[in-house]
Formats: sequence, structure tokens, C-alpha cells
Amino acid sequence: MIHPFKSQGMKAQLGKLVGPIFIETALVLMLGVVDTIMLSQHSDEAVAAVGVVNQLIHLAVLVFQVISFGTTVLCSQYLGAKLKERMVQTTGVAILLNTITGLLMSAALYFGSSTLLHLMGLRPELYAEALNYMHIVGAFMFFQAISLAISASLRAADKVMYPMMVTVVVNILNIIGNYVLIFGKFGAPALGVEGAAISTSIARGVSMLILFIILFKKHIPSFPMKLFRPFPWIELKNLLKIGLPSAGEEISYSSTQVVITYFINMLGNEALATRTYCWNMLFFVLVFSISIAQAGSILIGHLVGQRRVQAAYLMGRFTHNISISISFFLALFMAIIGGEVLNMLTDNPEIIELGKGVFWINVFLEVGRATNIWATQSLRATGDVNFPFYVGIVVQWIVSVGGSYLLGVHWGFGLLGMWASFALDEDIRGAIFVFRWKSKKWATKGFVK
Repeated sequence: MIHPFKSQGMKAQLGKLVGPIFIETALVLMLGVVDTIMLSQHSDEAVAAVGVVNQLIHLAVLVFQVISFGTTVLCSQYLGAKLKERMVQTTGVAILLNTITGLLMSAALYFGSSTLLHLMGLRPELYAEALNYMHIVGAFMFFQAISLAISASLRAADKVMYPMMVTVVVNILNIIGNYVLIFGKFGAPALGVEGAAISTSIARGVSMLILFIILFKKHIPSFPMKLFRPFPWIELKNLLKIGLPSAGEEISYSSTQVVITYFINMLGNEALATRTYCWNMLFFVLVFSISIAQAGSILIGHLVGQRRVQAAYLMGRFTHNISISISFFLALFMAIIGGEVLNMLTDNPEIIELGKGVFWINVFLEVGRATNIWATQSLRATGDVNFPFYVGIVVQWIVSVGGSYLLGVHWGFGLLGMWASFALDEDIRGAIFVFRWKSKKWATKGFVK
């Protein structure tokens, strides 16, 4: 019998997808990391202020991903089933909806920034810089909303090189902009946090414009009006059917992080700054998990569209094994060198010692997190979107949030106790998702109608 996985060269195809997705994802996350590194030369307070705002910004991005999650799954399945017109309809609807959603969210973040920061319990000494950063970055979040929809369609069509190249350009612009505007180079004023916000927003705007050009030149030359008259409500329904539960799980997770950030704020500025430094330093571990999961989910979506369930199952197992193995060793490496890296970013001994402990606890966290990222992406690609949503809500809020309060605040273990609760949350959910994949219950969800 011919092996249904190996016979199609899926491993080789996975390898071709992972590289560009890895670079793209790394560079997207680098926008925040670059801001943190460059602002660390300004002050630890600036890093803490931006860290709080970015929790809210990330929550907004997840709202945009309601549509982009659905776009990736639907376009992958439609291309696998050779339904090109439905792919074009889905992409057009996705761009329209994310444009509307992005404009509404930008207005909410700009006009509601003061209220949101007060709800976060932000310390007075951090408020002014956080407000400036949120006003600027929040007002232009619609750039990110539109870019996410276009990138989702390009990736689903295996055109992963183009979003990657765009992020290279964007990061170069952001680094140059930060250098000029944060520190006041080449005659520009030294704007600090405000400069980082301006630079990031301009970079995102350029990204959106370039992606539009690529969309029309390399993917979808036009959106014929006959495909949208009458409006394709079935594609909107399918986008929301997949996107709402998918983004719901992500929004739940991000919401827990907002609540936990409130708890960390109770511990003091050092704990808040340590969390920001550590999250940004650990981004390269997260990047690999995301890239291998996204690449695998694209292929799984194609296989589901072709009704090849066993091949999809084997692809899932293969990507999971790679993801957890490499994530573990990367986290271990970070634990070994983390203290030295922190020494280069800050001279605060409390932050450095606290960060060292966080990195060692994080070794246990990354195995679970890699599994969760893989599982949610793979299950979405099959159409099994509700299960990760339900599991995420229950376990995240009970274990991560409840555990953070008990261990970190009530019992006084501080940030280390909170990180231990994060690890327990990730590992419990990971075990549940592995069982779900092995059960093959996702196969009954089938191709999206």
C-alpha cells in the first residue's frame, strides 16, 4: 500500500512553507521586540508602559483575526478542491470586513484609550507615556487589519514568500524610524515612546500598501463584480463559522493576559518590566511553533479539501513532533543564556534575577504551548473550531488566571508563581488536544460547505 502521506511529498512541501512563514512571523513579532530593545536604552519605565499597551493592542489584533483565521482555512480548502471563484469571493469579503472592523477598532482604541488604561490599573508614573503610545498605534490599527486579511489569502495559496518579503521591508523601516524618532537623530526631535509609536504605525501602513500591490499582481488580478452580486452571504457565514470560535479562543487567551497584567501591575514596576523583557526575548521560541503550525495547517486544509483524512492526520502528527522537540531545546537554550541577555538590556539586578527564574520555568511551558499552537491551527484547518474554543475558555481562566492570583498574589510567589500557572495551563490544554487529534473526531467536521 502506498503511504498516503509520503507519496505526495508533503514533507518536502512543508519544508518549503516553513522557512518563509518562520521569517515572516519572526519579523512581524520583531516590530514589538525592536521597540522593546530600543526603548530599553531610554528607560525601564518606557518598556513597562509599552508592555501594558501592547496587551490591549494584541487583543485588538485578535478581533481582526476572526476573519483572517477563516480566510486561511476556507481559501486552503477551496484551492484543494479547485474552487477558485469561491476563493476569490472569500478574499474579497475578508478584506471588506476587516477594513470596516479595523476602522471601528481604531476609533475605539483612540477615543477609549484613557478609560482602558485606567481599567488596567496602570501606575501614575507610566500613564503619560502609555497614553501617547496607545493614541498613535491604536489610531492606525486598521492598517494591520487589512494586512492580515491579504496575508491570510496569500499564505493559503502557498504564496508565503510575498508576506515574508514585505515584513523584511517593514522591519528595516521600523528600525530606522525608531532610531531617528526615539533618540532624535538627523535633526529629528527625541520623542521616546511617542517616536516608537509613530515609527511602528508608518511601517504598518507601508506594509498594507505593498501587500495590496502584490495581491493584484501575483494572486488575484481583479474582483469581478459578478462574483459579489448578489453578495456572497454563504462565504460571510463560513468565515464567521470558522473565524468566531477560532478567534474566540485567541481572544480568551489574550483577555486572560490582560487580567494577569493587572495582577502583575500589583507586584510593582520591576515585575511588569521583567514580564515584558522575558516575553519579547522568548519570541523566537514562539515563532518556530507558530510557523510550523501555520505551514502544517495550510497543507492539512488542502488535504481536507481533497477528502484525504489519513494524510491530514499524519501531517498533523509529523508537525507536532517537530514542533515540541525544537521548542523544548530552544527554551532550554534561552534558560541557559537568558541572564546574560538581560544584563545587556537592563542594569536592574532585581529584573535580571527574576528573569532568570522565569526562563527556567518557561522550559516546561514551551512544550505545552507548542502543542497548543499546533493543535489549534490543525483543528481549525479541518473545520473543528469549537473544541479548542471550549477547552481554551475553561482551562485558561481556571488554571492560568486563577492560578496566577493564588500563586502570584495571594500566596506571595510573585511573577515566578504566575509563570508556573502559565506552564500548568499550557500543559493541561496540550494533553487534551493531543487526545483530540488521535481520536480523529475532527474528521467528522469535514469540508466547509
